[in-house]
Amino acid sequence: MSAPRPFRILGIQQIAIGGPDKARLRRLWVELFGLPVTGSFVSERENVDEDICALGAGALKVEVDLMQPLDPQKKPAVHATPLNHVGLWVDDLPRAVEWLSAQGVRFAPGGIRKGAAGFDICFIHPKGSEEAPIGGEGVLIELVQAPPEVVRAFDALAAAGAPA
Repeated sequence: MSAPRPFRILGIQQIAIGGPDKARLRRLWVELFGLPVTGSFVSERENVDEDICALGAGALKVEVDLMQPLDPQKKPAVHATPLNHVGLWVDDLPRAVEWLSAQGVRFAPGGIRKGAAGFDICFIHPKGSEEAPIGGEGVLIELVQAPPEVVRAFDALAAAGAPA
């Protein structure tokens, strides 16, 4: 058995949905479902133009990113799979990356960096490699450093649900 895990995955931080035209995504998610747009993010490096929406409220709010590529011919191809990636809140991102790397998890290039919503992030590659055989089995997984209020909210929920 491997060493004890020095971090916790707290919950879903985001889902990211890609398409060739984010206006079509906005029609469903913003106009019809009523999700508010809380920000936007454009990055040549990430080849993305995205609207950041919110589902729910407070510390347990889930981010819904509506993405289109800046250039459909370039990578990353944020529109190539409709559900682009899932983001998970992590209570200690640097320790998670260190521990998961030691377990053979393959991370996508770029390391820990500031993400679209301002949190530190990194990505687990969808596929393992010879050097790091564990990947997301076809799913790009974003690990997101949870701010203190999110960690506290999840701790409070866990404490409330714990048997007496």
